[in-house]
Amino acid sequence: MYVVTGGCGAAPRGRDPLVLDLVTLVVTRTAPVPSGMAPEAGALLRACRYPLSAAEISAYLGLPFGVLTVLLTALEADGHVELRQTRDGRQDTADTDTDTLKALIDGLQRL
Repeated sequence: MYVVTGGCGAAPRGRDPLVLDLVTLVVTRTAPVPSGMAPEAGALLRACRYPLSAAEISAYLGLPFGVLTVLLTALEADGHVELRQTRDGRQDTADTDTDTLKALIDGLQRL
């Protein structure tokens, strides 16, 4: 995965890290794919002509979420993609919506 990310493992210095999760929507801002781009980045841009979640992109491209996060951070910094947060970034990831979880459990029990 070192080759896929170009040796990068984190957000550039002096920049706030993006709040990315599996439901972050990604859409391409660049069309067509610029020449000379890494194959994985080009495939990501082609896949995101319409908004897709990070989980869908990870599954379609067969990339681990950590690698996808590095690619998305670089592509967003270069202006190639737009990231749309679906949840408040300040919300603690440990916070859960208990009503939704209860409804999910009830639905699974009915199966």
